[in-house]
Amino acid sequence: MPIWEIAVIAVVVLIAAVLILAVTKSGAFEVQRATTIGAAPEKIFPLINDFQNWSGWSPYEKKDPGMTRTFSGAASGKGAVYEWDGNAHVGKGRIEITEVAVPSQVTIKLDMIKPMEGHNVVNFTLEPRGSATRVTWAMRGVCAYPAKILGLFFNMDKMVGGDFEIGLANLKALAER
Repeated sequence: MPIWEIAVIAVVVLIAAVLILAVTKSGAFEVQRATTIGAAPEKIFPLINDFQNWSGWSPYEKKDPGMTRTFSGAASGKGAVYEWDGNAHVGKGRIEITEVAVPSQVTIKLDMIKPMEGHNVVNFTLEPRGSATRVTWAMRGVCAYPAKILGLFFNMDKMVGGDFEIGLANLKALAER
């Protein structure tokens, strides 16, 4: 058997193995980061609950300052909607606040359109800790099959977790002013 035939067979077997492995992989994921901010929940909560305030701390706002932004629905809280269309670093998507518990929690429905479609839930939880507040930013969802294949080579926690850390540090700096 010529070497090129062996190479073709090896490539086909490798691709089949990746596809089969992706089928067996759980599509569920969760990314979570937390920090302690030296401010009361009442001071931090409006920075999260009003999408107009996100420009002051969201890491995605700085990745594409020229992206198109649209605000609709409620001014803040449940029903507030933020849509964006930006470069390859931020993509295109829509977030909507679906649940609020003042001043301790904001739940957001995230619908990514580009670069890859995805539908996830984002939670911000604020827990008083004396004169400070523990803020947790979490996202969970289920990956479609193409994303499961990518997940074999890329780690969602590493890809998104760093952005969450930057965003929480920005939120901390803004709230502690």
